[in-house]
Amino acid sequence: MIGAPQIILIIAVVLLLFGGRKIPELMKGLGSGIKEFKKATKEDSEEKKIDEKKQ
Repeated sequence: MIGAPQIILIIAVVLLLFGGRKIPELMKGLGSGIKEFKKATKEDSEEKKIDEKKQ
C-alpha cells in the first residue's frame, strides 16, 4: 500500500523531472489516456454481451 510519504516523494520527483509548467500537460495526457482505456473496456464488454446473445 502506498502511504503519504511515498506519494510526497513521487510528487517531488515528478516536479524535479518535469518542472511546474509540464505537469498540467502530463495530467491532461494521463486523463485522456484513462478515458480512452475506460471507453475501450466498455466497448469490449458490450461486444461480449452481444456475442453471448447471438449464441
